[in-house]
Amino acid sequence: MDGLPIGGYALLSDCRSAALVSRAGSVDWLCFPRFDAPSVFCRLLDPAGGRFAIRPAGDFRASRAYLDQTMVLETTFRAETGTAVLTDALAVGRNDRGHHLGAGSPGVLLRRLQCTDGEVEIDVTYAPRPEYGLIHPILETVPGGLAARGGAGRLLLSGPVSFRIDGATATARLLLAAGQTVMFALQHGQLQKPPLEAWDASQMAGRLEDTGAGWRSWSAIYQTYEGPWRDLVRHSGRVLQALTFAPTGAIVAAPTTPLPETIGGERNWDYRYTWVRDASLTMGRLVGGRVPR
Repeated sequence: MDGLPIGGYALLSDCRSAALVSRAGSVDWLCFPRFDAPSVFCRLLDPAGGRFAIRPAGDFRASRAYLDQTMVLETTFRAETGTAVLTDALAVGRNDRGHHLGAGSPGVLLRRLQCTDGEVEIDVTYAPRPEYGLIHPILETVPGGLAARGGAGRLLLSGPVSFRIDGATATARLLLAAGQTVMFALQHGQLQKPPLEAWDASQMAGRLEDTGAGWRSWSAIYQTYEGPWRDLVRHSGRVLQALTFAPTGAIVAAPTTPLPETIGGERNWDYRYTWVRDASLTMGRLVGGRVPR
């Protein structure tokens, strides 16, 4: 189920940065703390570029959808022995609501896995590769999680799991039975700032719920379209909001980094910035005005 084209990925956003998640539960692209920051995971571009994968250990079928009126992603894994649901989100600021969505985003990836039927054996792979895969950080077990140091930033993965560390990659295998839940929170911080503190399960659950509420509050204000293809049109609006950098209101052209037009060539565009022409077309359609020619 790996090796997906770009269209096979789902988008997460906190209106400051973005992550791309494969149908197999692998975060193959993530920038912290801004859209234009160096990546933490970039397996999308390079198999050795790092990822954070949560998936059943054996064969499985996967389906996914965003929770109603949000950019909170829910992936359902159906294995031979049971069913598990993975919920992913980039946390927005506590109590960020409506127009202020993303104003206080802390730079945290939230992941919750719930076994809803039978039992499911789960493989977790955590391989951070900061600076577009150039850095293999030092991983260290700390109270409440796993710390990573390398480059100009630091990462802290909170979660109740004992990882096996091999170099800059940590792996774990879990067995979840119906009714059991495990949660992870991946935080980013600057090296010169105080060390990050691990989040417990109640903090993670609370921030995941708060993030969903934040997106629903934005949708309640701005998602008023009632014509043909209503659900698709409204989801398109949420995606445009997800591609908006909250501090300035700028809409990025895409959440991914550039590639050269030709290998070794000089023509290269970074789509994580605003292209004025594309942004003007987008805003023209959003406000119902004419599209400039």
